[in-house]
Amino acid sequence: MSDTGAGQGSDGNYGVAAEELRQFVERIEHLEAEKSDIAEQIKEVFAEAKGRGYDTKVMRKVVALRKREPDDIAEEEAVLDMYKEALGMR
Repeated sequence: MSDTGAGQGSDGNYGVAAEELRQFVERIEHLEAEKSDIAEQIKEVFAEAKGRGYDTKVMRKVVALRKREPDDIAEEEAVLDMYKEALGMR
């Protein structure tokens, strides 16, 4: 078996297309670097918002809520209200 595939060879070793593997690894590394850059940019936006007086903890919750389905949010809030009432927090 040639080393261009990822199948198992007759000697029990797995053949690997080295160039293709290198390309996958490099693509992953590039995306990881982009992800780090984006995370830094997000951090900077939150710092700017905080500097202008916004509550970044609440902003993070708003961002998370906007990613969710309204029905899921309503269900969670209903359960939260029920728990708070049971604990005398209302």
